[in-house]
Amino acid sequence: MRVGIIGLGQRIAHLAKHFKEAEPTLDFVAVADPEDTRMHQLTELGSDPVRYDSAEEMMAAGQSFDLLMVGSPNHMHLDHLRLALQSDVPHIFAEKPVVISIDETIELAKLLAAHDGVRRIAIGMVLRYSPLYRALRAAQADHLGEIMSIEASEHIAPYHGSFFMRDWRRESSISGGFMLEKCCHDLDLYQGVAGSRPIRVASFGGRKKYLSEYRPTGEPSYLNVMAPRWGGTNDAFSGAGDIIDYQTALVQYESGSSLCFHTNLNVPDEFRRFAVIGRDGMAEGDFIRNFFKVTLSDSGETVIDEPEVVKDSSGGHYGADGAMAADIMAHYRGKYPELPLSILDALEAGVTALAMDEAMRENRIVDLTETWAAFDAALGRRSRAA
Repeated sequence: MRVGIIGLGQRIAHLAKHFKEAEPTLDFVAVADPEDTRMHQLTELGSDPVRYDSAEEMMAAGQSFDLLMVGSPNHMHLDHLRLALQSDVPHIFAEKPVVISIDETIELAKLLAAHDGVRRIAIGMVLRYSPLYRALRAAQADHLGEIMSIEASEHIAPYHGSFFMRDWRRESSISGGFMLEKCCHDLDLYQGVAGSRPIRVASFGGRKKYLSEYRPTGEPSYLNVMAPRWGGTNDAFSGAGDIIDYQTALVQYESGSSLCFHTNLNVPDEFRRFAVIGRDGMAEGDFIRNFFKVTLSDSGETVIDEPEVVKDSSGGHYGADGAMAADIMAHYRGKYPELPLSILDALEAGVTALAMDEAMRENRIVDLTETWAAFDAALGRRSRAA
C-alpha cells in the first residue's frame, strides 16, 4: 500500500509506526515537507521516501498513492485537503483540527460534496478510539438513559501549557485557537454522547499565567520538558501569541442536554475527566487518572467500578493511537463498514470550539442555527434545523 505524507510533523511521524504495525504492507513512498527532520523515522520503518518541498510539487510528480496523510500545520489543512480531494487518491487521513474557521468549514463542506469526501477522509480525532470512551458509550447504552447534562475538563500541566506558549500553536491565525487545537478531541467526545449538535454556546476565559509580569524566578524545570517546533520561541512568558490559558464554556445541544467544559494550562496535578449524567444513571471517568465508574440514579447501586481502564498506555493517547490505526486500516480492508467518527463529526466539533471563542471574544451567547443551515447547504443536504 503506497502512502504519501503532506507535512511530516511530530504527530504524523509518531502515527506512521502505528499504521505500519496495523498494515505491514504500508510503504511511505513520498513526503512533502520543506525540512527533512523526521525522514529518518520513515526509513526506520523500511521505507525510502522521496522528499518534495511542497504538497503541490509532490502531487504533480506523478506518484500514485493508496493513502494520503495530511499532517501539516492547521492553517494549511484546507489547501492540502483540496489537493487530496481533487486527486484520485482513494483514502485520505488528516490530523485534527480539520480547518481553523467557520468560512473554511463551509468551503471544505462544498469540497466534500463535490469529491465524495465524507467517504474518503478519516480524521485523527483519536480519543473516540480510546478504551475509556468506548466503555462510556457502552455504559450509556446500558445504564444512563437520556442524557441530561455533562461536566467535563481538559486540564494541562505547566510543562505542556508552557509548550503551547512557545510553539507555533500560540498564534490563533495558525492554530485556530487553543480550544480548537487542543480541546476539539473532548468536544467531539461529548457531542457524540449528547447525540446532537450544539445550538447555543457561551464562554469566558483569558490569560493570567503566561505573561511577562508573572515570569517565575529562575527557570522551572517544566520549561525544558517539551521543545517548541518551527516558528517557536524559548520564552513561555513573553506574552506573544493570542491563545488563552484558561477558559470555561457552556453548550446547549439541540436535544436540550447541556455541557459545562473547562480547560486550564496551569494545573500541576493534571486530569482529563468527565461526569455524564443521564435520567437513569451517572458515568464518571478520567483519561489521565484512568478510572471509570457508573452509578444508577434510583437505587444508588454502583454497577461498574474500574480503577484501571487501560493496562498499557505506552502507545499514546491512553491506548488510543494504536487502536485508531488498527481500526482505520481494517476499515480500508473492508472489515468495518464505518469508523467511530466521520469527518462531519470532526467538523461539527470544530464549529463548537470556534463558537466558544467567538462567544468569549464578543461577550455574547452564540446561536449556531444559521451556521448549521449554511453547513448543510454546502453539503447539498436539507438542514436538520429546517
